[in-house]
Amino acid sequence: MNRREFLKSALTIAALAPVTRLAAGAGADGDKTSDAAEGAQVTRRRYKTSALTLPLLGFGCMRLPRLSPDKPDIDQATVKKMIDRAMKAGCNYFDTAYMYHDGLSERCLGELLQAYPRDSYYLTDKMPVWFAKNPGDIEKIFREQLARCKTNYFDFYMLHALDTANWKLAQTYEACEFLARMKKEGKIRKLGFSFHDTPEVLQQIVDAQEWDFAQIQLNYLDWELYRSREQYEILTKAGIPVIVMEPLRGGSLATLSPDAAEILKTADPGSSNAAWALRYVASLPNVLCVLSGMTLPEHMEDNLKTFSPLKPLTDSERKTLDLALAAYRKRLAVPCTACRYCMPCPVGVEIPRIFGLYNQYKITGNKWLFLNNYNAIPEDSGASACVNCGRCVKHCPQKIDIPAQLKKIAAEIA
Repeated sequence: MNRREFLKSALTIAALAPVTRLAAGAGADGDKTSDAAEGAQVTRRRYKTSALTLPLLGFGCMRLPRLSPDKPDIDQATVKKMIDRAMKAGCNYFDTAYMYHDGLSERCLGELLQAYPRDSYYLTDKMPVWFAKNPGDIEKIFREQLARCKTNYFDFYMLHALDTANWKLAQTYEACEFLARMKKEGKIRKLGFSFHDTPEVLQQIVDAQEWDFAQIQLNYLDWELYRSREQYEILTKAGIPVIVMEPLRGGSLATLSPDAAEILKTADPGSSNAAWALRYVASLPNVLCVLSGMTLPEHMEDNLKTFSPLKPLTDSERKTLDLALAAYRKRLAVPCTACRYCMPCPVGVEIPRIFGLYNQYKITGNKWLFLNNYNAIPEDSGASACVNCGRCVKHCPQKIDIPAQLKKIAAEIA
């Protein structure tokens, strides 16, 4: 998509994006709006030509607030407040997965969403085919997810984290066939997949069968770096709506480097770094929903402000963002999004924590702070403890050579 096409699409969105709120509850084509709506409402986007609309901002539940930073236990009291606030703002799309918070994310949503009628929110989950050992495990996992979430159907459901290996597993275990049956039975309303691989692999999956939607990693850093532009264009050409994950790239685009942040601050003192990144992806016309892993209530408030209503980026703002991106890319060390798919490490190395500290050091240049925080990690969980088994590399969506990066960090510390 060139600049002229983008601007044309953005102008169209600006004119058409605010969808009139329908009556509370499920309507035509399964459209759902929050029965707790109150105050400013997030912009909604229509699913294809149907009456179904989704909030342009979705609540990603991979990084929920924890009771302790070192344990998966969720601070349910805070999450309840955040869900209540989201529902009031019309942000009624909730995305979870089998392994998020070691399974506690599904259970948390199952508990807390009981406070709302089932026809007032969208619930999304995913099938992790790599957890299966045989075709029967696919059904077992799906039934377990329904039980954890205390529901009898999912509004949106995906084959999780498809790449070459997982797509092969999905075929081996006949996951597509099973999920198609679940859709026919009404236990799945919309069937799609989330994706982490090259555009070439994406094209193979798109051509394999009909899909209702797809979820891809998309942000202004990965537009070229991760070939997200090509992925977006493949899906758009195929008529498949896009749901966006990692719009802030694991939170890194919410902080940025001081020089990059200053460029954005000068251009718009009242806007956060996160708002710039979220508006970037939400301005794309084939984006149906943008997921944000909101860990703190203040994250939610800033995001709700950004989407109530959404203001698509102007051409001038895109140029400003290009300048900030150029400044930021000079500082980025490891392209880790802290998704934690590499965890647990067989020998206990704290991979995402180490990469996060290292990236922050390279961005700020504060080596004292880096070493102070790094030395708080137990020695047998540090970078030098890596035994180069390669297990983490197989699960990394970013295709990072994790052992090599850990070796580099260990050498720099020594």
